Amino acid sequence: MTPLNLPAAAHGAVLAAGEKSAPVTDWSARIGWLVGLLLFVALVYWLMREGWKWRGTLQSDLPELPSAPTEPGEARLTMSGRYHGSTTAGQWLDRIVAHGLGTRSRVELTLTDAGLDVVRPGASDFFIPAARLREARLDKGIAGKVLTEGGLLIVTWELGDKLIDSGFRSDRAAEHNAWVDTLNQMINTTEGAR
Repeated sequence: MTPLNLPAAAHGAVLAAGEKSAPVTDWSARIGWLVGLLLFVALVYWLMREGWKWRGTLQSDLPELPSAPTEPGEARLTMSGRYHGSTTAGQWLDRIVAHGLGTRSRVELTLTDAGLDVVRPGASDFFIPAARLREARLDKGIAGKVLTEGGLLIVTWELGDKLIDSGFRSDRAAEHNAWVDTLNQMINTTEGAR
């Protein structure tokens, strides 16, 4: 009997027995790709970290951050919220990382006649003396954070000979306008006294 005379079922069985299907998974190739991907992610992370450290080195000419006075006076305003970072004034993408200013964190702001006390749990606290405050405004973004128009309180201040914009967002965004008004009145009064 020739293959042409075989019944159709027997013919199918002969063909199936003669051919082997390819293995579904090549585990060694998959593990190789996975290890390669993990090494690539680690390399990118390391390069980002080195870039962050290099930026801090380039900004090492900034003086140390002022610390709060022992007797700052009575609080005019207080605010709880988030600190979103600092940039060179007027350049919202030029992040400043020196002295921990690039670290995002929770924040407790207290405005007194002496200045603005910035307390950041888990990050470096700093104080902006009233004489160093230059401007307060509402804006929509700072390096790494973009919100709706007026979503960020931006405080411009002087550190050494450099003007810095620091971005804050209150847990209650309705407070921002009161902060802008009070800070700008305080700045105008302070500048008029010089």
